[in-house]
Amino acid sequence: MSNALYFGDPAAIAAAVPGSAFTLAGAEARHASTVKRVGAGETIDVADGRGRRISGVVTASAGQDVTLDVRSVTDEIPPACRLILVQALAKGDRDELAVEAATELGVDAVIPWQADRSIVRWRAEKALKGQRKWESTVWGAAKQSRRARLPDVLQLHDSGALAHWLASVDLALILHEDAAVGIGSLVPSPETGVPDTIAVVVGPEGGISSQELELFISKGAHPARIGSHVLRSSTAGPAALSVLNQLIGRW
Repeated sequence: MSNALYFGDPAAIAAAVPGSAFTLAGAEARHASTVKRVGAGETIDVADGRGRRISGVVTASAGQDVTLDVRSVTDEIPPACRLILVQALAKGDRDELAVEAATELGVDAVIPWQADRSIVRWRAEKALKGQRKWESTVWGAAKQSRRARLPDVLQLHDSGALAHWLASVDLALILHEDAAVGIGSLVPSPETGVPDTIAVVVGPEGGISSQELELFISKGAHPARIGSHVLRSSTAGPAALSVLNQLIGRW
């Protein structure tokens, strides 16, 4: 069974070496000691959210601090192909469910998208609050899945800004039920060389408008389908990421 993971101060983690003492402090230490009841003799991991992970044996655990005897320090290499989920805002927390599952499946970044047909609207202060909520979702899912590298949560995009961004992506896939081809026929195999970046665009409950679809295609994006069934906004992205993980050789 893998070790429980907590996130610590990046500067302190950068200074840690095998044989040194490391102190996990603040909210993470309180969660470890008071909620998880981590005690002396247990082995845990602490990550900086940027790919560095330290593993150590707990020597003391009390409230605000958890002290470790560092046994190993590893730097995880970023994946060759960066996977990005563009998730339309959706009602009933379905967008957050998609972001949570995507994080567990290894997504490297998520973009909140204010689609034409999105019922949920992020305006002014609500946009900042919504982004912070997504960041919290990503953080919790990364801990659950023992990820040392946190996915980036990029700023809110409307359809115009998203179209401009898609033009810079190596391969952009628009999940659409009327697409003529499946994901598998659009993604190169590891043998032929995978793109540096693949973006998956998921629309809201009402679907992507014809105007948005035409705009995105004009910027080089490709409509693609997953199977023969229509998936919810909360499941389409994670389903596509699962397929991509297999196609590009991550799994």
